[in-house]
Amino acid sequence: MGLFSFLKKKNDDTGAAFLAPETRLRAGEPSRLDSEAERARQREIARATAAKIDEIELEMASDIFNDDTAWGSQARHPAAAPAAVPEPAPDADPDDSLEPAAAPASAPAVEESAILYAGGQAAAAEQLLRDCLATLGRSERLPWWMLFDLYQATGREQEFESIAIDYASHFETSPPSFHAPLPVSGEAAATATVAAAESFPALLDAGVAPRLQRLLDARTPVVRLDFGAVRRADEDGCARLLAALQALRFGGRELVLAAPDTLLAVLRPMLAIGVREASQAPWLLLLELLLLTSREKDFEETAMDYCVTFEVSPPSFEAPRHVSTSAPAPAAGDRFMLPPVVAGNAAPLCAAIDAYAGAHQAVVLDCARLARIEYACAGALLARLQVHAQAGKRVELRELNHLAAALLRLLGAGDGVRLYPHRY
Repeated sequence: MGLFSFLKKKNDDTGAAFLAPETRLRAGEPSRLDSEAERARQREIARATAAKIDEIELEMASDIFNDDTAWGSQARHPAAAPAAVPEPAPDADPDDSLEPAAAPASAPAVEESAILYAGGQAAAAEQLLRDCLATLGRSERLPWWMLFDLYQATGREQEFESIAIDYASHFETSPPSFHAPLPVSGEAAATATVAAAESFPALLDAGVAPRLQRLLDARTPVVRLDFGAVRRADEDGCARLLAALQALRFGGRELVLAAPDTLLAVLRPMLAIGVREASQAPWLLLLELLLLTSREKDFEETAMDYCVTFEVSPPSFEAPRHVSTSAPAPAAGDRFMLPPVVAGNAAPLCAAIDAYAGAHQAVVLDCARLARIEYACAGALLARLQVHAQAGKRVELRELNHLAAALLRLLGAGDGVRLYPHRY
């Protein structure tokens, strides 16, 4: 009998509604992560030693990217132990914290690999990027970021993890985390769409119920939840968000989670191992977020603490199928989401963007789902966006992968069409 089965008991409190089937961690059934124990240990060491460096880099990120002569060197929060998020100033402009548009990419290896990848030659692009790590990659991070994006887009986790260790050691920063790619086939994946989006306030409590209900009632196949402003949470708010996330996930909706690490940083201090009288909702919400962000090792460790604390079986880990992450939105409102692949005839996509632009002051395209854009489509898309920019619209492409950003820069994207690649 497994450990969780031995500890399992009937649970009559309100937290029982959130419980899921038993975990796959059983006695005699080792996790698939055991075979990667040494790599995991190295990653944890790298994360711990680089935590302070990351805090400094996050403070300096905007200054670095304001220099158009460099590619920049900002970093994401560590996945396993994100840093606490500071309180925003009461009169702060929300746009002040946003990353500036990407600097031009002019290195031949960068341009050539971007073109190769756009043309469907991922293997040739990979080889070119790997070859330049010993030269251009000694001082510049962009080739590494492009290689990370290539591996994520093609679902090659082992190769991603391998160079992540080298990257962390070379630049003395925390290694990035791998996120499983979105499916690139099927009607839903092949089309652009406007996503129902909600930005949550500083306090996550019962007051978020109307926002969650709007997302549940929305007819859109994609739902975007922005946690960038969350600073505190109570048990009721955790329970309501947990129920909504599970309903959306089980309903087959595609989720885009903006700033999930911010909410994780809020939830972790709410947990007390061994305090059985506490609410289970913060625990279960944390486990749900770890599942949605594909952090299996962290999920299993937290699940064990949950099991020991409440003497019940924790939810089991299931790799998420339709989840991506993003940065906090510059403004509230539904988002225009580009599809995972932009290829073939770009006219329908351009027409959909025109319709979106007609109803919005700013043309903000969310590229969190975008894995690849063909060369011809990139040119057609950029030409259409420049028309809107010349008409006085603010035009931005946010959460671009670095391969797509390099291609659009090469094709002439400038001040009129601003590019905001995601951060590593």
